[in-house]
Amino acid sequence: MAVEPPPRPPRVWKFWGTALWGLAIFGAMVLGQLAVIIYCVLLQGGPLSVAGITHVVADGLTISLSVLAGLPMVLLALWIAIRWAGIPFAEYLGLRWTSWKNVMTGIVALAVLVGAWDMVSRAVGREVTPGFMGDVLKSAQADGALWLLVIAFAGAAPVWEELFARGWLYRGWSESRLGPYGAIVLSSLVWTLMHLQYDWFFLCAVLSIGVLFGYLRYRTGSTWLTILLHGLNNLAATVQTWWLAG
Repeated sequence: MAVEPPPRPPRVWKFWGTALWGLAIFGAMVLGQLAVIIYCVLLQGGPLSVAGITHVVADGLTISLSVLAGLPMVLLALWIAIRWAGIPFAEYLGLRWTSWKNVMTGIVALAVLVGAWDMVSRAVGREVTPGFMGDVLKSAQADGALWLLVIAFAGAAPVWEELFARGWLYRGWSESRLGPYGAIVLSSLVWTLMHLQYDWFFLCAVLSIGVLFGYLRYRTGSTWLTILLHGLNNLAATVQTWWLAG
């Protein structure tokens, strides 16, 4: 009678495991988005070149579809990585709810932080929102896809970005030699590098928001909280951009 080997004990991926799997997860997201972009280029009959891709990427509908396509790819890659760890998916990523007191605290803290950046932006004579966002919104409206863009920016993007940064990266790095605070800073830096479409001023704002989200993840243990706050922030930014764009 064959003796079955004992089940592998659960484990959390530490620094390098989290980093390497993180690259794979990010790569899966890029592949999903790139597949949509290439499809849109071919659908419009454009050349499959840098110029053709650049032209399509500026389209609001294409951006919406590519952001939405990133979500299932990230979920699949996360599921594979976490399955190897032997810990339930929701537990590994901190997908647990928190108190309404923590929700309100997070909303107030985010509003104060974003409001402070808006005041600084106005004080130095800068645009409050990135200029290209207005063009993206107008393009989406022209294609009848404004609703899809809102779902992508305020729904899909916050889910997969938070699961990646505050879920995956923070969980593994916080249990390495970095500790919670080192994980907050490093995961926030990685998250900021995912937004290189912005200039240095907006990147500084993104970094500060990432640190706030990381701290809230640490204090509450809830990634659902940061997903909610991220979604509210993106929704408010979309509405503000639309309002300022006229």
